[in-house]
Amino acid sequence: MGNANKLGFWVLTALVVGNMVGSGIFMLPSSLSEAASPAGVISAWLITGLGVLMIALVFGNLAIRKPNITGGPQIYAKELFKSGSHASTLSGFMSSWGYWIGNLAGNVAMITTFAGYLSTFFPILTSQADWFKVGGFTLKVGNGLTFLVCSILLWGTHFIILRGMESAGKLNFVATAAKVAGFIIFIIVGLFAFQKSNMLPFMAVRMDEAGHAVSMLSQIKGAAVNTLWAFIGVESAVVFASRARKQLDVKRATILGLFIALGIYVGISTLVMGMLDQNTLMHSDKPLIDAISSVLGPIAGKVLAGIGLISLFGSTIGWLMISAEVPYQAAKQGLFLPSFNKENKKGLPLFSMIVSNGLGQLFIFSTVSKSISDAFGFVIVIATLSYLVPYFISSVYQLKLVVTGDTYKEDRSRVTDGIIAGLSTIYSVWVIIAGTADIKTFTYGMMLIASGILFYGPLWRRKKADKLAEKKAIPA
Repeated sequence: MGNANKLGFWVLTALVVGNMVGSGIFMLPSSLSEAASPAGVISAWLITGLGVLMIALVFGNLAIRKPNITGGPQIYAKELFKSGSHASTLSGFMSSWGYWIGNLAGNVAMITTFAGYLSTFFPILTSQADWFKVGGFTLKVGNGLTFLVCSILLWGTHFIILRGMESAGKLNFVATAAKVAGFIIFIIVGLFAFQKSNMLPFMAVRMDEAGHAVSMLSQIKGAAVNTLWAFIGVESAVVFASRARKQLDVKRATILGLFIALGIYVGISTLVMGMLDQNTLMHSDKPLIDAISSVLGPIAGKVLAGIGLISLFGSTIGWLMISAEVPYQAAKQGLFLPSFNKENKKGLPLFSMIVSNGLGQLFIFSTVSKSISDAFGFVIVIATLSYLVPYFISSVYQLKLVVTGDTYKEDRSRVTDGIIAGLSTIYSVWVIIAGTADIKTFTYGMMLIASGILFYGPLWRRKKADKLAEKKAIPA
């Protein structure tokens, strides 16, 4: 691969920040306020930040200690078993499959959210007027235009990436820098407009659906599950480890990106709670825009909506890159369908990009039918399990290295990494349990991941055939 497609420290950092700070930041203050009091929300951010920091340190350590294992945290699944074994291949494939499916669902959610923010400037995107009819189906003007916008964004970004990984990464860097600057301005305005009275009572009571008071610990638990979604993407630099100029940059970019995102999230969440009263915040559909508009007027709200579009565009670039890279890297290691290993003259995963974005286009058809859209919204919730499992696997693999002493020469670093891996494992398990407490969510989440077994047969038969061919090639 030419140096032109190698990613430097700042581009990797932008990928981490850009992929974490996407659409979620614009809705999180409202959902968090509904789940917990100001005290619970702040506590949840601190706990989640500490837990994700442990996961980030695990990612960074593994990138340095196992530089030949690239493609993302899900790849470590195969290393938990004997190399070349059926269990190793199956675990690596299933983990990669689940992570890839989760990415596809997340991409479409990102793209459709972009269209939603664009409607701030073009209200016709929400028009319910009839456009045309086909049989018993009536296409609304808003739905049809939203479909076109989403399709243009998807394939426009596709061709931007095909121009070169580095150039796409630099564009993502510019978009990330612009939105970080915008959020910093929001934080400065929020500091002047902050009213302590809006956060009182600091430990306000929250009620569940049955009308019972929710304890502070339960509030923190509920909010912490929500805050974790904000950090999905912290593994972005790890996914592109094979394209990094230096492996040390992967660790540094992961940790710096995490702290930048955490600072933005905590700062904005706290300040919004001080700019809007709790009741208004809980029922707001656009908390950041409502907050800035209450201080500087509606024009400021539109400026913030523009920042939201930049944020989503940058995140779309980053996540489409990851969606193609995951199956490509897995295929290179014999853990995915061989056809995904194809690349163009620039070393980009062309086949993987076409298939990933083609499937994304099918999902975008959900914008023309509300019933399909509702069903897809449920899939998005289910797909979050696909992200959590690789985090857990990475932590367990780090523990395996510590216990066996593999790559370690000094006891001090071994003990330190063991503590970090232990905390990361405990946190990952806790979040998986909390996030799948609903049996329906857990069942459908496992079904989504298990669907990959339908495609595993051809992969395993191909590997067996390759092994048999190697044995025959060896002279007696």
